Amino acid sequence: MSAAPSPPPGPCDPQGASGSEAHGGRGAGSGALPVAVAVGPRTFIRHYRLDDAAEYTALARESTRLHRPWLFPPRTGAEYAAYARRLLEDPTRTGYLVCDRAEGRIAGFVNINNMVQGAFLSGALGYGAFAHAAGRGLMAEGLGLVVRHAFGPLGLHRLEANIQPGNKPSVALVRRLGFRLEGFSPDFLFIDGAWRDHERWAITVEMELLAPQPHPGAVRPDCPPETA
Repeated sequence: MSAAPSPPPGPCDPQGASGSEAHGGRGAGSGALPVAVAVGPRTFIRHYRLDDAAEYTALARESTRLHRPWLFPPRTGAEYAAYARRLLEDPTRTGYLVCDRAEGRIAGFVNINNMVQGAFLSGALGYGAFAHAAGRGLMAEGLGLVVRHAFGPLGLHRLEANIQPGNKPSVALVRRLGFRLEGFSPDFLFIDGAWRDHERWAITVEMELLAPQPHPGAVRPDCPPETA
């Protein structure tokens, strides 16, 4: 990897690891340490930062074989800046980086797009692991942290993941977490030069999320799991 791992968050917060906005989490650029939104046994999630560009794009380039033909995350600094700004500035979107607590490296990402308020209270998930983290269970835990955060502080009721039927690892991930298959959408999204069919998987607040609970109370994301 060409970029150094992101610096760990600061001292333990007596209010826990959930108040990212109070510490300059969302929308922060350079000059402040990343702050965890939620912490699990092996991972923590935090908001994107503009100065994550070098690490993120290096990991995206290393993961091209894993991602194609399903995912096309930004692989240059300019692409990342535009991508991250949309997630940081658009009130209908929010994004989280899943980070490995043992190393501090970015393991993957989970974005919530098309967030709707009012009677719907819903959002659409987009996510992906980077190659060094694939198959290690980090994304299952990280996605679970994002879902719980969406149903808690974000106040959403329903999250939907639209997945191409041939993307077996992605289907297995949401099934493992307790999402249900709700339907099939022909020609649903324009990806890699064509309109692609997608399965609709979803979870609501009333359903059981089959993922580890986040750590309660004050936790430093840079602490080893056994000492947190």
